[in-house]
Amino acid sequence: MRAYLLIAAMWIRSTMAYRASFVMTAVASCVVTGLDFVAILLMFSRVDALGGWSLPEIAFLYGLSGLAFGLADLAIGSVERLGRRVRDGTLDTLLVRPAPVLAQLAADRFALRRVGRLAQGALVLGWALAAVEADWTPGRLLLVPVMVVSGAAIFCAVFVAGAAFQFVAQDAAEVSNAFTYGGTTLLQYPPALFAQELVRGVTFVLPLAFVNWLPASYVLGRPYPLDLPVWTAFASPAVAGVCCALAGLAWGAGLRSYRSTGS
Repeated sequence: MRAYLLIAAMWIRSTMAYRASFVMTAVASCVVTGLDFVAILLMFSRVDALGGWSLPEIAFLYGLSGLAFGLADLAIGSVERLGRRVRDGTLDTLLVRPAPVLAQLAADRFALRRVGRLAQGALVLGWALAAVEADWTPGRLLLVPVMVVSGAAIFCAVFVAGAAFQFVAQDAAEVSNAFTYGGTTLLQYPPALFAQELVRGVTFVLPLAFVNWLPASYVLGRPYPLDLPVWTAFASPAVAGVCCALAGLAWGAGLRSYRSTGS
């Protein structure tokens, strides 16, 4: 963590040297990511519900997914550049430094402008919390930050696992993006809209459903996807821990297999 924070702080100082540029890019990021929610608003200008879910309920899913992914993308999204480093051999530079390679890679070119995505997700989630009709018990209120933190950890694990795959594929960033950026888009909509096979895949194979679908179903009093038991709504922290452990193993195996470019 110390190495990560030092490198990230260096890039933040570099970014803040041009504050007007930072503000413009952060605002642009917020606006561009907000277009996804504008599309949802346009849908609801024609329908009253989507898959049986109201606009505030879908905004709740959207905000949770966007905020969790935004945290992961800000913290560790730079690992998606690993394929390029493997291909051109610049990963060797990180290997000879006295700091963990993953920490260096995650903090490399730390993009503070990504706070725009975070802000947009937080705004939608804040509105959803105020507008959604739910029985706000202390347990349900506590589950909201747990969902955000656990979801961010799950997305971080997916980022790291995707990076580990690039040790083999060398340049497969788009494959990883299908599960990270594609995953967050999927989770913005209720599971009732998707085929059961897809819902099973993102529950039992790549457990993105634990980011928001399952715990949000408990908070909103909605039927659980696949008729899963009630306790699965509270399993997100455990699932996040298992995902991070598996991603760590995949990263270690990928790093040990690295043989440079040979050039």
